[in-house]
Order: sequence, then C-alpha cells, then structure tokens
Amino acid sequence: MAEIAVVAISVAKPGHEELLREALEGIVGPTRKEAGVLQYDLHRDVQEPRRFVFVERWESQDALAAHAKSAHIQAYKKAAADWIEHAEIRVVSKIA
Repeated sequence: MAEIAVVAISVAKPGHEELLREALEGIVGPTRKEAGVLQYDLHRDVQEPRRFVFVERWESQDALAAHAKSAHIQAYKKAAADWIEHAEIRVVSKIA
C-alpha cells in the first residue's frame, strides 16, 4: 500500500494559543507509538504563532484511519474544540 502524507493545521482562537499548544503536544507521544506512524511532527508558524502545523507520514490509509479513531485523538478533539478558530487536514502526495 502507498505511504500517506498529511499536513494538519490548527489555528488557535486569540488568547487560546498556549492551551492549544499544550493539548497538541500532549498527543504527540501517544501518536508516535501508534502502529503505522512513520512521522508525526508538530510545528508552530513563525510568522503567525496562532497556527500549529503537523507534518505526518503514515504507512497506509488504514493506519491513518485508526489514528483518527484513537482514544487520545478523540479526547483531544473534545478538549480543544473551543480553542480552535480553524482546522484543516490535507492529504498530500510527494512530487520530488
């Protein structure tokens, strides 16, 4: 099966940046232990510090789907829902 690459962006509501950062940092460790994860790195936009960006690589679509259903991701979504102004998940393909 083909490797899956994902860019996931979350923009914090003004005043909620640190709450969101802490919540996002909290899912990194458990996610990196999941079956099928190849890369799961959290970044913060230098020019727009309310914007957080995950760069992810997964062995398969099934691994990504299992991640989305995992207990820690579901708990994060519930906890962080009021702190997020905008969220976007993009599946991308490597060109070069």
